[in-house]
Amino acid sequence: MYLQTLLLRRLLQSVSPTWLPCRWLGGGEMSPSKLVRHWQSIFHDHGVPEPQESSEILIAHALGSKTFPSLPPSVAHTSVSVAQLRHIESMAQQRLKRVPIQYVIGEWDFLDITLQMRPPVFIPRPETEELVGLVLGASRRLQCSAEPLVLEVGCGSGAVSLSLLQRLPQARITAIDKTKAAVKLTEDNAVSLGLQNQIQVLLLDILADPPDPLLMWGPVDVLVSNPPYISTSDISQLDPEIVKYEDHAALDGGPDGMDVIRGILSFAPRLLKPGIFF
Repeated sequence: MYLQTLLLRRLLQSVSPTWLPCRWLGGGEMSPSKLVRHWQSIFHDHGVPEPQESSEILIAHALGSKTFPSLPPSVAHTSVSVAQLRHIESMAQQRLKRVPIQYVIGEWDFLDITLQMRPPVFIPRPETEELVGLVLGASRRLQCSAEPLVLEVGCGSGAVSLSLLQRLPQARITAIDKTKAAVKLTEDNAVSLGLQNQIQVLLLDILADPPDPLLMWGPVDVLVSNPPYISTSDISQLDPEIVKYEDHAALDGGPDGMDVIRGILSFAPRLLKPGIFF
């Protein structure tokens, strides 16, 4: 106990006292639930969106779980260690700077897969999950081939393509993005999910590069994209998490928000099989 108290006091020397509960300052112990309330209050006071959710996710992650309710009783009712306190403090300071929670913990769940997350690659939103459902419905409705060829334009973290491969294991997917960071992250996520042999990831800018490399496997059955659609003048009005940390290229659709969409529409007829459009 003496050693734990000594380590805790040393930790406190490097932490702003205004962020710490009174019992910490006295060398007391803290449970996960008390830590959630503590950081929730701080996040709220500093204008961090969804303060309770942010607090629960950070603390659950530091304690080895995805969500706070899923903490095993043996962890939920045990005092947090000094090392865990230090880890929580480090993550919380990032969140106070409005770093997106996905970047802070380095991963995020999308449908039934867990993806690595690294800045500045665009973070998939819950609405993007609906896009996967639309693609699956379209592939059934259009009676695509037994081994459908899919092209995703602007793959980001690989969320859409890799989710499709989980549901269409016979598919072959080409995913493209114009940033090296996104291409690398999609490749890494494919490897971590064991899907690297079913997807090719290419560095390609549809507005600047010829689309011919996309026809390596022939015309595609499905073309899917969640393209930039926000007008350039509106980017600065977005949340700080987006403006400061996410890649603006994944959001900025030009003066009217339609630049990339027009580019996709212009080459889609050359890439899709006859009679198919999505």
